[in-house]
Amino acid sequence: MTRGTVVAIDQGTTSTRAIRMDGFGHIQHKSTRDLACMYPHAAWVEQDPEDIWQSALAVLSDVVQDDTLAIGIANQRETIVVWDRKTGVPIYNAIVWQDRRTAALCLSLVNEGAEAGVRSKTGLLIDPYFSASKLAWILDHVAGARERAARGELAAGTIDSFLLWRLTGGTVHATDATNAARTMLYDITTHSWDMDLLHLFDIPAALLPSVRDNCHLFGETSPEVLARRLPITGMAGDQQAAMIGQCCFARGTIKSTYGTGCFMLANVGASPVISKARLLSTPIYKIGAEKAYAIEGSIFSAGATISWLRDRLGLISSAADTEALAAEAPADHGIHLIPAFVGLGAPYWRPDARASIIGLTFDTDRATLVRAALEAVAFQTTDLLSAMMDDSLANVGSVRIDGGVSTNNWFAQFLSNMLNMDVERPEDHDSTAIGAAFLAGLTIGLWSGFADLEAMWHRSASFSPQLSPDERQARLAGWNLAVRQTLTTPVGALSAA
Repeated sequence: MTRGTVVAIDQGTTSTRAIRMDGFGHIQHKSTRDLACMYPHAAWVEQDPEDIWQSALAVLSDVVQDDTLAIGIANQRETIVVWDRKTGVPIYNAIVWQDRRTAALCLSLVNEGAEAGVRSKTGLLIDPYFSASKLAWILDHVAGARERAARGELAAGTIDSFLLWRLTGGTVHATDATNAARTMLYDITTHSWDMDLLHLFDIPAALLPSVRDNCHLFGETSPEVLARRLPITGMAGDQQAAMIGQCCFARGTIKSTYGTGCFMLANVGASPVISKARLLSTPIYKIGAEKAYAIEGSIFSAGATISWLRDRLGLISSAADTEALAAEAPADHGIHLIPAFVGLGAPYWRPDARASIIGLTFDTDRATLVRAALEAVAFQTTDLLSAMMDDSLANVGSVRIDGGVSTNNWFAQFLSNMLNMDVERPEDHDSTAIGAAFLAGLTIGLWSGFADLEAMWHRSASFSPQLSPDERQARLAGWNLAVRQTLTTPVGALSAA
């Protein structure tokens, strides 16, 4: 085994973190910087790309040391940035994956019958969640952007691509297969940008980065940026990185990550599977001739709901408060919180839905609302698992969880109850950063293959179902009724601005 360490950046929606890992899989150091989102209009979500860059540079500088051999990058996937190729300056804020401003455009494409063709190539549904419509919006709404793009003056990419450009001093414009697959412009069977999809969204091909395998020498850091040259040798979207960090390499293995949103991925093997239950098909990794795919369900608000309780309502001072509060609330509280703050994701795909709280009485208190928020995350996860079972995914024995919300023992137990399945939690919940580190280390030979990675994965806790079948079904029935009520309640039209 090669001596030395690898570092990984996990650039997320609400924070950027980095880790340093040795060849035995031990995390030696972590660094985190919080990030803010901006909400300029209803259902719009933006971030300052310069804030993202500065946070990434800060955490990377904190963890790199003399024995560091390589860097891996994981990132919030569908968030898009467009920048000037000469100066590296973005022409508009990053439009975040949660943003719904292009709902009308996406609906019009669906009504025109475009979705079947898009889905057969990308594995995705036409939805504002993905990057293509966001990129088209920037080109259409920033003065001169289309003309500049046509002249080759602009570059576009998801956050991994933007960070790679900055880290290499503007010398490398590239992405990896998993991030490219989330743009809705990439064919996941041929692993190439698709000209028909580019035409559909009116995106110039010259804007887009080159696509590489997840284990690849993407480039080297510029000495002007990091004061030394380090190879960048691994890259993946955050949820694919978490699959790798959780060592879900076998068909039928499932992980569910609880960050700002919740993302459940099930390994379906070496070929993509088009979901019958309106889930997504997406690559887990591409490393040379070796490929793996997943079906994925996406929940837009998980940790974001907890942040809303803290930052907007002031019901808690920290996310850690939710565990004790949830345990205080009665099980038969009768409250359902439907966290459709930016619409509902899988399996509903309703960008027009809005959040609601159903069942309020004068008895409703802080603990009850906190419990209802945590329950909503578990109920939505159960919706995803049920959809996966509809896709005939067999031999699933347990679900591996990670992310900030997963550290809540009350939530993990309630999740197991609702899934009616064992829930496993690893020793370190930062699976996304770990996966990016694994990819970087595989490229440079720090580890020889997946077997080495699996040997380093350790479970810290396991939760088994404790509810009777009747009680479980009653709770799920209450949730399903609340969702139906929310989806049939008229809401104001999204801004067409």
